Amino acid sequence: MLIQTPRQEGENVLTPEALGLHLQAALTASKVQVSLYGKSWDLNKICYKSGIPLIENGMIERMIEKLFPCVILTPLDCFWEGAKLQGGSAYLPGRPDIQWTNLDPEQLLEELGPFASLEGFRELLDKAQVGQAYVGRPCLHPDDLHCPPSAPNHHSKQAPNVAQELSGGCHGFSHKFMHWQEELLLGGMARDPQGQLLRAEALQSTFLLMSPRQLYEHFRGDYQTHDIGWSEEQAGTVLQAWQRRFVQVSVRMGKGGARGCSLLLPLRSTLSLQLAQEALPQNSSQQIHAFSSTTLDDILHAFSEVSAARVVGGYLLMLAYACVTMLRWDCAQSQGAVGLAGVLLVALAVASGLGLCALLGIAFNAATTQVLPFLALGIGVDDIFLLAHAFTEAPPGTPLQERTGECLQRTGTSVALTSISHMVAFFMAALVPIPALRAFSLQAAIVVGCNFAAVMLVFPAVLSLDLHRRHCQRLDVLCCFSSPCSARVIQILPQELGDGTVPVGIAHLTATVQAFAHCEAGSQHVVTILPPRARLVPPPSDPLGSELFSPGGSTRDLLGQEEGTRQKATCSSLPCARWNLAHFARSQFAPLLLQSHSKAIVLVLFGALLGLSLYGATLVQDGLALTDVVPRGTKEHAFLSAQLRYFSLYEVALVTQGGFDYAHSQRALFDLHQRFSSLKAVLPTPATQAPRTWLHYYRNWLLGIQAAFDQDWASGRISRHSCRNGSEDGALAYKLLLQTGDAQEPLDFSQLTTRKLVDKEGLIAPELFYVGLTMWVSSDPLGLAASQANFYPPPPEWLHDKYDTTGENLRIPAAQPLEFAQFPFLLRGLQKTADFVEAIEGARAACAEAGQAGVRAYPSGSPFLFWEQYLGLRRYFLLAICILLVCTFLVCALLLLNPWTAGLIVLVLAMMTVELFGIMGFLGIKLSAIPVVILVASVGIGVEFTVHVALGFLTTQGSRNLRAAHALERTFAPVTDGAVSTLLGLLMLAGSNFDFIIRYFFVVLTVLTLLGLLHGLVLLPVLLSILGPPPEVVQMYKESPEVLSPPAPREGGLRWGLPPTLPQSFARVTTSMTVALHPPPLPGAYIHPASDEPTWSPVATPAASGSSNLSSRGPCPATG
Repeated sequence: MLIQTPRQEGENVLTPEALGLHLQAALTASKVQVSLYGKSWDLNKICYKSGIPLIENGMIERMIEKLFPCVILTPLDCFWEGAKLQGGSAYLPGRPDIQWTNLDPEQLLEELGPFASLEGFRELLDKAQVGQAYVGRPCLHPDDLHCPPSAPNHHSKQAPNVAQELSGGCHGFSHKFMHWQEELLLGGMARDPQGQLLRAEALQSTFLLMSPRQLYEHFRGDYQTHDIGWSEEQAGTVLQAWQRRFVQVSVRMGKGGARGCSLLLPLRSTLSLQLAQEALPQNSSQQIHAFSSTTLDDILHAFSEVSAARVVGGYLLMLAYACVTMLRWDCAQSQGAVGLAGVLLVALAVASGLGLCALLGIAFNAATTQVLPFLALGIGVDDIFLLAHAFTEAPPGTPLQERTGECLQRTGTSVALTSISHMVAFFMAALVPIPALRAFSLQAAIVVGCNFAAVMLVFPAVLSLDLHRRHCQRLDVLCCFSSPCSARVIQILPQELGDGTVPVGIAHLTATVQAFAHCEAGSQHVVTILPPRARLVPPPSDPLGSELFSPGGSTRDLLGQEEGTRQKATCSSLPCARWNLAHFARSQFAPLLLQSHSKAIVLVLFGALLGLSLYGATLVQDGLALTDVVPRGTKEHAFLSAQLRYFSLYEVALVTQGGFDYAHSQRALFDLHQRFSSLKAVLPTPATQAPRTWLHYYRNWLLGIQAAFDQDWASGRISRHSCRNGSEDGALAYKLLLQTGDAQEPLDFSQLTTRKLVDKEGLIAPELFYVGLTMWVSSDPLGLAASQANFYPPPPEWLHDKYDTTGENLRIPAAQPLEFAQFPFLLRGLQKTADFVEAIEGARAACAEAGQAGVRAYPSGSPFLFWEQYLGLRRYFLLAICILLVCTFLVCALLLLNPWTAGLIVLVLAMMTVELFGIMGFLGIKLSAIPVVILVASVGIGVEFTVHVALGFLTTQGSRNLRAAHALERTFAPVTDGAVSTLLGLLMLAGSNFDFIIRYFFVVLTVLTLLGLLHGLVLLPVLLSILGPPPEVVQMYKESPEVLSPPAPREGGLRWGLPPTLPQSFARVTTSMTVALHPPPLPGAYIHPASDEPTWSPVATPAASGSSNLSSRGPCPATG
């Protein structure tokens, strides 16, 4: 479709000058040729031609085939200039080349009459109301030297009244079958009070091409293609090559042309031509917008194409982030190689999952190629970070062979719970009956399953290998080189306070130690001794009270303290290198968040966000227009915007199927057509024309030949035994009236005057229905083509010859019972999704009523293909969300064994979904299948941000505040790292050329990630601190009044917190302890950040106090 609009808004285009520019643009498009398979192909060879008649005279038939015009719906057809778009020509001796610009069909038939019998062809043209064709129409520019003398304004030289000529629409070469209504040609029309057309703001021309199948059938067996192995695939290649050749011509002519293409319809293809602006004068007041379905195909192909640069860039960003965040100054704690291996492992898992989807035959689409690789990578790396963080926090006394099991014991539940929730989320999204959504959901579920298997089965082995690397004192990443960090195995000797008492008011004891390390040459062991020096300090201010730092430490807390300045270890770190997210969560974030006024502020803010989101949810509209998909600022976008504004027309079809008797269901078919025609969105047929359906055309044709027979019978030109003297139509009716439908007695001459082809009610005689159908299809090709009936099975060919009265010619083969036919319609005024939904519902209701009468029918066309999803989209969306929330509750309740916690998690997830939906409304993002995918997936993705915190809360002792703080300390770092990794994966989507991908994928998924981070690390801890369930773990030791709990280091010191019930008379404090490391020792592997986790037993302390000069030894591996 080629649309012309004025550069200045509101300017009238119904002028000869504007139409002249439109003609120039259309002519430029129609002159393109392409050479392929050794043949030359132009528009005249590949365009759609409506109903070429069969003529017995071979010379006349070839001439008609060359001259027969292409179907071009254009406002130029109201004028003689419309003939210039027709490229056919023929040659006859003694006269100039015959073209539509100089062809008068009536005069031509008069000239050919003496040389050939063309009576049947003459009647065909008369019935099609061809007349003088284009030479009898006014000229836009009467001064044109080629303007024919038969033009109404040839002699007056006056420019025509364009608005008056275009009023009511235009006609092709056939006035009866080729009527182009105003709505197909003009946009932005304005009328006077009497309804007369005054002005318009847009012109539209549509070129129709054959489909690949039609082009193949047209040239099959032709001399032009007999030597190239002609096939349907080659026909499609020819169409594409011609269109792409046009693109090259357009690009050479001016600024970027769009690609030409064909939009396949049931009977034909629509070619939307792209013209460069330079096809018009530089100072032209008009502009050309053009588009084609090949352009659309190319855009969607580019949209669905995997961008290798973005995928590689996203994965490199993820690799860099994983490596940098897991690197440590101390190589014994560094896990950079683990981060690299984890990202690569997830990438391989994603690739294997997509490969499995391909093997299963799940179709790939734009969401799969543009979003899934990044989304799956972000989700998979979340679990990598969680396992890696948990591995570094294993209890220090855990033997080497048990470290992996300890890690999985701590985090396996969280990983399993999040992965299962993700898979359930995507499988629930597959419930929505939209193919693209279902394919994406199934692919995402399979990829998440592959990620889960890789993370649980392969990544623990990677962690074990890294542990072996640390044991062998190798550098991180560059594991071939030895580490400069010495092994540190620490022993602290027992010591008593000098006065034997603890001063009143002192609640913490700080021990400052200095380490001395040396390697014994004889035993090849490294010995490190830390003689303590104790001093008492008053307790620091504690925003959460002493409960955050009360008993509950572990051996690793002691080993993680700041070493003395005289320590001889070669590894030291900068102060900034000792800061990490866990330290921030413990020291700053948790104390601030869990204060009473902070909790109140958090609840108020999230309540306000929820309220705003509920309002925003009312702003969300359904729909997804092509203008949302096509990149803004392109000519394709300009065309689609103009088309949506001026020409919101859609060609649809009402398809009738088999399973019922068409011959005896004619009344029901007419009623179905009437109900469908009465729909608000259906463009009505002009009152002066019959409805454009095969059943109406068929009946009217039968009425016409019946009238001709009656006239010939009355005049005596047709008798009981002969029709040779009658008209062509009378002879057709004569042969049809003889038919009985009985194979034994097929003819009955007594029926000629006793029956009618169409009864008084306007119904075709049922016994003649299929015999007459064969005759109509063969005798009225223009009517058949105009009806777009698309019969299946197609009726047999039959050639009429009124002079052949043999029995063989009188036996007309009956068509087979129809299994497929269709009525064409045009839908108008469809601007918003609500308009489409109303039209679809009306069409469905009409088909349902027809079904009660026994007629099986359904509507077909792009509105029903693309917009029908919105009939039940919200219902299916709510159903999927509800099912998903219920499934998430059941999964969490079963795996956590705590319905209370599962309920809080589901509450937070529901809030996230509502808030994301509301933010979509504020961002102007419409609801379609793609946002529904993300909204449904938000529940599964939200589990990633909430389950880890909830599980940490359940497996910690103390008050709710203390447990919430512990949960944040343990999960803040991996959850934050996972969110950042997901955002890095999504960041590459921001570089897409498609605004649609940026708005509907990058923005929405980024908002979802941020919402998950806020709800998981801010709202959920607050809710747990207020409404959280009791802990699921029980303390397995009992504190002794003689031995205090282990320390919780703060700011380089070692503190023991006194229990509230400590007797005043208690004065003996053990200020040192022996740390026994189980063989084989791991050099440097047991130095960890502080934690309050109660992982040691005080029973061993008295035994240790009896020792005065013990040292802990370990093997000193050779370095190399």
